[in-house]
Amino acid sequence: MGFGSGAAERGKNGDRFRRPIVAVASGAVRTLALAAWMAACPILSATASVFEVKDVAVDVTGSTATGARESAHAEGERLAFRRLLERLTIRSDHVRLPDLSRSDIDGYVQDFSVADEKTSAVRYLAKLTFRFKPEQVRTLLDRLGIPFAETMSRPVLVLPVYQSAGALLLWDDPNPWRTAWSGQMSRDGLVPIVLPNGDLPDVAAIGAEQAAAGDEARLAAVARRYGTTDSAVAVATIMYLPQQPLPFARVFVSRHGPSAQKGRAEFEIQSVSVESIETLLRRAAVETARLIEDSWKRDNLLRLDQASVAAVSVPIGKLGDWLGVQKKLANVSVIRRADIVLMSRNEVRVNLQFIGDAEQLVLALGQADLQLIREGDIWILVPAKSDSG
Repeated sequence: MGFGSGAAERGKNGDRFRRPIVAVASGAVRTLALAAWMAACPILSATASVFEVKDVAVDVTGSTATGARESAHAEGERLAFRRLLERLTIRSDHVRLPDLSRSDIDGYVQDFSVADEKTSAVRYLAKLTFRFKPEQVRTLLDRLGIPFAETMSRPVLVLPVYQSAGALLLWDDPNPWRTAWSGQMSRDGLVPIVLPNGDLPDVAAIGAEQAAAGDEARLAAVARRYGTTDSAVAVATIMYLPQQPLPFARVFVSRHGPSAQKGRAEFEIQSVSVESIETLLRRAAVETARLIEDSWKRDNLLRLDQASVAAVSVPIGKLGDWLGVQKKLANVSVIRRADIVLMSRNEVRVNLQFIGDAEQLVLALGQADLQLIREGDIWILVPAKSDSG
């Protein structure tokens, strides 16, 4: 039922990533200007945004205001840690996640902040944001033998196509399947979900039949309107069978775009009791979003014992070019360090120390709008070409 991997082609030359670059700086590189330049380019570390859990709502009543606040912070910390572990792992492994005490969880917390705080004599309400220590969390999951991923996907534009009485609906009103997706916008997993507005440019870009047929050109065009390259077409149908008293939803999901997992998934969700069609479709939307997320995680599972070094060349014309690339590299969580080996006025050579294999690195760089390409005997790292033209 999962999507197939589209990364095999990207990993053909993965063994070449492990060849170190050896370079001797020329006299020009040792000028004072370039020395100052290099001082402005520190060793990189991946951002911890994946390990930040925002807006954990707490509402606790206690015998005193102090007691309520303390209980609320403890509950918020527990909820945030659970959300983080579920964000990094596949659903089938969630039953294996540890249930730690607060004192144990404290060791994984880097810091936290409080917003919208309200208190009374016995009640405490707030929204808490927790930032966790990446290395400690990785070590915990590795020690427990639970595979995990931490590469953020590009936003995925979901096109909900509803099949009713033989007709396909996308922009039509009402489209109960599209309405069911509105609740998925607040997901905080590794795959941000974007729902189109359904305005006139969307209607002109693609129709229901074209979306269901997987028209790649039109899907790419509508995705560009929302600042991404990846989309998912989810076709839902409410089915009734004579031998079944309750209806069920049948959903077909296909992914499109340069970093999408190729293939199509299909699943069914049975209605329960007196559940309305609207509620059934909302559950189907949740399941579809989870399916997309799990498929992404499976393609990006990391192994801490699989460390590699990618020796790459970054062409530059000015300092700002390198600083722009450096900023994007800092958002690639699989990269642990970026060591500058050589710098000249038109090139920076770096050794990227990363976790995982070569194709995972290529995929992760692509999500940060960086492209790793082969030119002769070396790897070149450049900003990805814009698809807006």
